[in-house]
Amino acid sequence: MVSKTVILELKPTVRQTTEETLVDMANLLAVLAEQDVANGNMSESRFAKLLSAYGQRDPLSHIWGVGEKASNHRIYITDQQGIVIADSWQQDVGKDYSQWNDVFLTLRGQYGARSSTEDPNDPLSTVMHIAAPIYHHGEIIGSLTVAKSNRSVQPFIDRSKRNVLFWMIWMSGLVLIAGALFAWRIHSALNRLEDYAKKLGQGEKVTKPVFRISYEYQALGDALQKMRNKLDGKQYVEKYVQTLTHELKSPLSAIKGASEILQMPLPEEKIARFANNIERESDRMLSLINNLLELTRLEQRPQLETLEKISIAAALDDVVLAADARLSAKAATCNIKCDRNSVVLGESFLLKQALYNLMDNALDFVEQDGLIEWQLAVSKEAVNLSIYNSGPHIPDYAMPRLTERFYSLPRENGVKSSGLGLNFVDQVMKLHKGSLQIKNVSLGVKVTLNLATT
Repeated sequence: MVSKTVILELKPTVRQTTEETLVDMANLLAVLAEQDVANGNMSESRFAKLLSAYGQRDPLSHIWGVGEKASNHRIYITDQQGIVIADSWQQDVGKDYSQWNDVFLTLRGQYGARSSTEDPNDPLSTVMHIAAPIYHHGEIIGSLTVAKSNRSVQPFIDRSKRNVLFWMIWMSGLVLIAGALFAWRIHSALNRLEDYAKKLGQGEKVTKPVFRISYEYQALGDALQKMRNKLDGKQYVEKYVQTLTHELKSPLSAIKGASEILQMPLPEEKIARFANNIERESDRMLSLINNLLELTRLEQRPQLETLEKISIAAALDDVVLAADARLSAKAATCNIKCDRNSVVLGESFLLKQALYNLMDNALDFVEQDGLIEWQLAVSKEAVNLSIYNSGPHIPDYAMPRLTERFYSLPRENGVKSSGLGLNFVDQVMKLHKGSLQIKNVSLGVKVTLNLATT
């Protein structure tokens, strides 16, 4: 609609400009013709000869790609009665033009202009006539008309229409492209927010998306994060109160039973036995509460705040040294196969805690006189740190549930752990953008941590 309106306005605008030019030209020539008209010798004057020469002149112009080989202006002069006394085309000298609007109005002191059609069947054959009065001592003694065919300006109108249409198409294309980019950006931002909200709903650890331009999406992301934190706080308390209550029932029942028995007369060996039961179950409750609190703090962290370079070899040395007493008790051998210069990016405390948990887990299941082996494999894409322990394989039914909270397999002595160790390791790996793999291998079990390289 806009382009159509602009194109429709081109033709009248060009003609108005042409009319203004003809007005100036007619008034200029009327001043020059004053003396010859006043003397009454226009037909023999030099001015009449110049008009005739002008009518035969070839301009040889080339304007905006449009050539002009003949003058398309006609100039004629009338006396006070409207009789043509000079004509640049030399065809109507002596004729009475007093009834034409351009001459009729001009001789009466008004603005004289007309537009006449040379061929009634051709709408482009109109000719614009603009007249100016010829004054002598303040009296109108004649008129000078400049006529121009509208067909002569039509090529410029057509060319302007094509240019306007061309640029309108280009601008429309640019607007469509800009609109498409804007829509794509909005759609992309909404998809990121949708994915963020979906992962929040599933309880996954996910980084809040960053929007550098669309600040309203940033505000929406902040609102989702705050909502998730508030909901998590309420659900977390409910879930852990239920879980902790369930897990503490077993050791509390054992302690209560042992204390009731101890109130009766018993031999010394039974007193020691039930006292040991109370101590063991108390230690189990303390370990469960400490591990659960540590895991709770870990799960509340959406991401790591600071990263540091961690020496894998140094961390493994500390882990193995701390397990020296338990290794000796089982007469087990622990080997470390690791490049001393290998480092990973992460949080030292959490990563070490994960390694301690893996070492404790391996010590629980390694056979007497068995083998525990740490091995590091480094590639361009990842760092794979694995721990192998000889001993029984993990049953197939238990494999999918090993990282579940409170799920535990019975040890060699029949005692079950808190079931939080591997879940803690899994949470640490997620914070480090890594993964945890557990599989049965020849004569034992292998657990692998996949970490990003520096």
